[in-house]
Amino acid sequence: MLFIQLTGLSGSGKSTIANGVKKLLQSNDYRVEVVDGDVYRKKICSDLGFSRMDRHENIRRLAFVSNRFAENGIIAILAAINPYEEIRKELLLYGPHVKTVWINCDMDTLMKRDTKQLYQRAMLPDDHPDKIKNLTGVNDPYELPQNPDLILNTALENEHKSIELLFNYIVKNINANGNS
Repeated sequence: MLFIQLTGLSGSGKSTIANGVKKLLQSNDYRVEVVDGDVYRKKICSDLGFSRMDRHENIRRLAFVSNRFAENGIIAILAAINPYEEIRKELLLYGPHVKTVWINCDMDTLMKRDTKQLYQRAMLPDDHPDKIKNLTGVNDPYELPQNPDLILNTALENEHKSIELLFNYIVKNINANGNS
């Protein structure tokens, strides 16, 4: 089956799109599981911080779980920031069933959507007690995906359009590979 790795900055729409696609796939009798980086970090990756090494390990663990779902006939959608190209390429080594989808969104739009005030807090002065020092894309790296299989631009597309595009991409790939 398929293993879709979503990548994008905080607030770009990864979880919203993943869960919307999950509902749509399930309503069409597909088995699907969302591995949400925020949820799983609290459970199976709570021992990890936000260093480059820890971020790599976090994604490796989430990818292992996602790939196990895919190997057992369940469409796996990994929704995590996944900021480093090196680790995204490593995940592709699981096989051709792994696809990379970039949830692209510009910083102006992300800052307008900033419901958790993460971007606002990351831009505080360095000595401010509420400053976030490791927000990906602001004061921690985010490497743009080099060859994503699909790009969804959530600054230009509404939520329903992005969900529809990813749903169609997944169904097309399932049909092309003879999976059901």
